[in-house]
Amino acid sequence: MADISGEIGTTAGKVHTELSKSKDGKEVAELKRLIKADEAYLHMALGWLARENKIILDKGKTITAKLK
Repeated sequence: MADISGEIGTTAGKVHTELSKSKDGKEVAELKRLIKADEAYLHMALGWLARENKIILDKGKTITAKLK
């Protein structure tokens, strides 16, 4: 079994960098497109960042992430 924590961490770093460019945050689908991330890794990275209390996830019609 491969250790995927490195890939999740790398994806989390890319998400954080992308979110730092936007005051209002970005939709998850847009983040996926911008950082060219695998959907599973993206979701795990968002969970990681949320657990570390670094992002806010808002759910309306779509899920939006923004830095705290």
